[in-house]
Amino acid sequence: MKLLEVTNSISSMKTSSALGGVEIGSGIAGDTTNQNNQSFSKVLENSLNEVNQAQVNAYDAMNDIATGKVENLQEAVQKIEEAELSLKLGLEVKNKALASYKQIMAMQV
Repeated sequence: MKLLEVTNSISSMKTSSALGGVEIGSGIAGDTTNQNNQSFSKVLENSLNEVNQAQVNAYDAMNDIATGKVENLQEAVQKIEEAELSLKLGLEVKNKALASYKQIMAMQV
């Protein structure tokens, strides 16, 4: 999961909604126009696909370790750790989104 993509998308949404739909640069290094044109749901979907792919790679690496097919143990362990961290980040994003939703729903109109 690329955290920079998520933060760029959120920043571009904040600036475009605050200016009535006029987009300005988010000021974050590595910002590209393709990332500004993506919707939040598309960025979230891409991030979830990346987490899923990392999990699949980690399971393959674990299988290779168990069967003795691994050529480089360090790379296999790195894939497993990357998958664990990306899953933890995804869960934290989900928890924050749910907490924000609950807080918004608790507001009185």
